[in-house]
Amino acid sequence: MCLDHGIFYEFIEADQFFDEHPKRYTIGEVKIGVNYAMIISTNAGLWAYNIGDTVQFVSTDPYRVIVSGRIKHFISAFGEHVIAKEVEYSMNKAIDQCGGSVIEFTVAPQIVPVKGKLPYHEWFVEFEQEPNDMEAFIDSLDTAMRAQNTYYDDLITGKVLQRLKIRTVRKGGFTNLMKKRGKLGGQNKIQRLANDRSLAEDLEAYINE
Repeated sequence: MCLDHGIFYEFIEADQFFDEHPKRYTIGEVKIGVNYAMIISTNAGLWAYNIGDTVQFVSTDPYRVIVSGRIKHFISAFGEHVIAKEVEYSMNKAIDQCGGSVIEFTVAPQIVPVKGKLPYHEWFVEFEQEPNDMEAFIDSLDTAMRAQNTYYDDLITGKVLQRLKIRTVRKGGFTNLMKKRGKLGGQNKIQRLANDRSLAEDLEAYINE
């Protein structure tokens, strides 16, 4: 990071970003491994700008960051702080271990499951080729998520959440949905994950039951 080029940096912890008055941290207060929304302002400006990305510090001497996702793309319905990088890594891990290929996917929290059941993360997946053993694929996916995200693992262990579930989207489902929304094209991407079910609800019309 260039700290002597007339840019003032502030950082908000990603899971607090949508609070009414989130705390802003200066560069001297950041911690390695925490997801932050980056806020910048110049020495000539009267306002601060949210760049839209989340970053993680991998070093504080010198200050170095990686882009870990988008601030709008996260799930923390239960305090799990799941980000896009984690779901993408887990999906790749499951494919490597169990086979299959994926065209597109997105993840949403299921807060109101069937009566008597625990809530869970619901993965909407459009497969090019389904894995031979879907249960093994789900186990691999969930294990990879738990290995990366201790909050998610604690919620599974503590019986707050049950293991994730996959709902299979018909081929062409994501494309048809984007077309219906008027967002078909290379500049528009499927939101990897969301803290609400607006995208999930729209995908219900394209589910293989």
